[in-house]
Amino acid sequence: MMNKLLNRFYNYSQFGPPINSTKPEPTVIKQFEDKLPTRLLNYWSEFGFCGWGNGIFWTVDPNDYSEILKLWLQGTEFEKRENDGIDKYHVIGRSAFGRLFIWGEKSGNSLKIDPLYGMLFPTDSYEEFSSRGGDTTVDLYFATKKKNEMDEKDVEGSLLFDKASEKLGLLESDEMYAFVPALALGGTNKLENLKKVKVIEHLNFLADLGEKRVMADIVAMSNELHKK
Repeated sequence: MMNKLLNRFYNYSQFGPPINSTKPEPTVIKQFEDKLPTRLLNYWSEFGFCGWGNGIFWTVDPNDYSEILKLWLQGTEFEKRENDGIDKYHVIGRSAFGRLFIWGEKSGNSLKIDPLYGMLFPTDSYEEFSSRGGDTTVDLYFATKKKNEMDEKDVEGSLLFDKASEKLGLLESDEMYAFVPALALGGTNKLENLKKVKVIEHLNFLADLGEKRVMADIVAMSNELHKK
């Protein structure tokens, strides 16, 4: 199943091989057959829910993150879209620092959540998703992944993942690196402030800290400018 785009992710971008893989139950594959692209379900079956790039990026079971996602979407336009039946969102990936990658059933790779800063980053991808289809969109989702975009920087601008994994050890599938105290509580993004924590518990904690900010959709703004 190693097509050109997946090969770019696996070999060229050096995310492979996977670590700490857990094969999904057949019931989970069945559950998402009409909700997520077949290509993604095939990758789950082949590689499992696992860590990539030594754990800087993880593919996850959306069921494990469904309640957390509700907390992060609460009070936003995305919660309203779900309530109105316009779209339905699922967490399909996360970074070592808890950034969540969200898939919309009608919009594809259309939302990222950065819990460290309480920010939601939407991308207007309805038209692209409709024209490309789910399988191609999934392949592009993986092929365009870059390690430095999932890393975090310290106060001096240096990337932290490699330093954190060397100091604290590689992550298990239910762990993330977190700043303690949290940045929202006045913590500082320094290596010495990073600790391993349970990812679900910590994301729940961060969701309760303050107001969530939906950031400007740069893609949508650009599209509007080109229409004028």
